[in-house]
Amino acid sequence: MFDSVKDLLVILVSSSLVSNVVLSQFFGLCPFLGVSKKTSTATGMGAAVVFVITLSSAVTGAIYTYVLEPLNLTYLQTIVFILIIAALVQFVEMFLKKFMPSLYEALGVYLPLITTNCAVLGVAITNVQKEYGVLTGVVNGFATAVGFMIAIVILAGLREKMEYNDVPESFKGMPIVLLTAGLMAIAFCGFSGLL
Repeated sequence: MFDSVKDLLVILVSSSLVSNVVLSQFFGLCPFLGVSKKTSTATGMGAAVVFVITLSSAVTGAIYTYVLEPLNLTYLQTIVFILIIAALVQFVEMFLKKFMPSLYEALGVYLPLITTNCAVLGVAITNVQKEYGVLTGVVNGFATAVGFMIAIVILAGLREKMEYNDVPESFKGMPIVLLTAGLMAIAFCGFSGLL
């Protein structure tokens, strides 16, 4: 169990920068590559992922700790986590459709894909594997989601700049995006010296 503020800060820095969910663990690549064409949609997607991962970390952590463990039903964790994540994504989708229709339209098919985004499920399972409590799991989930948001917004900014550059024909489109993402992953390795 991690209780001290120092431990929570280490988790915050580690999960967001050092072990970035996209650039180091390669989770959540579908929305990372698909929604990173404009910084506005990338920021909206990042905010939706922050909300879903943080809330799902809290709910899955509480259900695992207070329901599945006492009833000795831990073998159901993956199914239960997927159901919780799907319900939260539906909530986010309804909220955006009602209060932010332009962002809802811009995210398009990628919003429901948060349900199948392996980063969301990966955080919930990582919290269980590392035996984090509910608070520590929420901090880990929030930091992981912030790391996702940082990565997707940086890539979107770079892709907007690359539109006006002279790129060789064979690298146009997804090849240059993948090359850029690879260079970002190498750059994020520099954060490993922080801890």
